[in-house]
Amino acid sequence: MRADRTGTCRGLLTRAMTAMAAASMLVASLSAGQAASFLEKNFWLSGPNYSGVVPACDLPGALSRIQSHFATTESRFWNSSLKIDGFDRVREIAFRPWGEEYQPRRYCVADAFVSGTDGQIGSSGMYVGGKVGGPLAVHGARHKVFYSIIEDGGFLGISWGVEWCVEGLDRSWTYQPNCRMARP
Repeated sequence: MRADRTGTCRGLLTRAMTAMAAASMLVASLSAGQAASFLEKNFWLSGPNYSGVVPACDLPGALSRIQSHFATTESRFWNSSLKIDGFDRVREIAFRPWGEEYQPRRYCVADAFVSGTDGQIGSSGMYVGGKVGGPLAVHGARHKVFYSIIEDGGFLGISWGVEWCVEGLDRSWTYQPNCRMARP
């Protein structure tokens, strides 16, 4: 009989605790919403804070980054020795074309001198580097390069970054059609 009373007391205690928790949650949900606290306003709700300082189009660091990344991409993914030898007619297309509230970007275009060979020669028609063996495409031509220099677009948003597209050589179709998505 004593064990029966203990179980009843525990059941009543559990019900009372559940009812108190439900009542306190109901009271908490009925209270009015509050604005952000002082710390939330200053640290967590500040939004982007861009200065608008973006390097010029002819910055050697940006152009050399395009050269090195282009050569790495071509050799690593497309089995070619294409590389950019130099740039000519570097000019700005637009700066912040969508307004002050967006991430600052400077859109540029340049003529690039691309040289090297595209792919490898395979003997007897074997599959080599994504192509059946045949003549190589040898480049020694000019291609337009569309690129943008982006504030806080570098590694972890610490510095500026560069996004680029070489017209006629956008093999992964990242900026298709014909590098149009790399322009403003």
